[in-house]
Amino acid sequence: MKLEHLERAFESIGARLRVGTPAPLTRGIRSVTTAYSLDIGHDREGQFFALRGDDAALAAVEISLLNKQADDRHLLILVKNEDGTRKDRFLCGHDEREWFVAAVPGTASTVVQAKEALKPAAVRHAQARKGLNARKANTRHNAAFRRQGEWFFLPVERPLTVDPKLILRNEPLSRGAGSKPHLVEQIYRTGGEVVYVSRKHPRGITQVQYNHLIKHNEAARNMAWQQLRRNPAVYARGAVRHPDHDTIVLHDWCRVLMNEEHQAPARQNLAFLD
Repeated sequence: MKLEHLERAFESIGARLRVGTPAPLTRGIRSVTTAYSLDIGHDREGQFFALRGDDAALAAVEISLLNKQADDRHLLILVKNEDGTRKDRFLCGHDEREWFVAAVPGTASTVVQAKEALKPAAVRHAQARKGLNARKANTRHNAAFRRQGEWFFLPVERPLTVDPKLILRNEPLSRGAGSKPHLVEQIYRTGGEVVYVSRKHPRGITQVQYNHLIKHNEAARNMAWQQLRRNPAVYARGAVRHPDHDTIVLHDWCRVLMNEEHQAPARQNLAFLD
């Protein structure tokens, strides 16, 4: 697809696409393996979608428009490398106050399919149980869940008993990689796997790995370790705030789930800043 045609597709949803050379990443997703980036830039006129890469990098990929919903201000694009062995899908659109770009897992060919692919299985099951139609299922507030950005909040089906001493207050929710956190009035975490995190091991290592490390490396004992839990069940209650979104209020405990963007092949070797 010619870039001028792609630019017109973005214009049809009220957005701007600018193509240029690589620049410091401010917000978005960058493919290290193909040396191009698609992110959100800012100038005097506001936000724009920025497709960046040198001539060789952009010539090595084929970009096509899979689907567009102008009234919803969303479009789905496909980026293929020269031999077709890698196919990355990106959902570009507008959510509340800001434009966004998200890597999409699976083989979605429409905007609706892309939105569904980004929902965790528990969210899809909840909306099926509630009998939501496609329109209701793609709202931010319905009978099955609340959504703020990439975070879903599912009301618990049974009353949740929580020790008040274990409630964390004004706790940040973040996908990591420098993303702007969502601030939650009350958070409760339970279960999960104990991991040890340090500057050298930012993703965390298990108890077995930690024991092995300090046994064979005496200096490792002196690292500034922090004990955390990987993949715990997370529950939220109260106000949830983020500068790019309207504040939502959860009157009862809700299960917290992040969208499925991390499952997308396009997320491999990618940097993300929200």
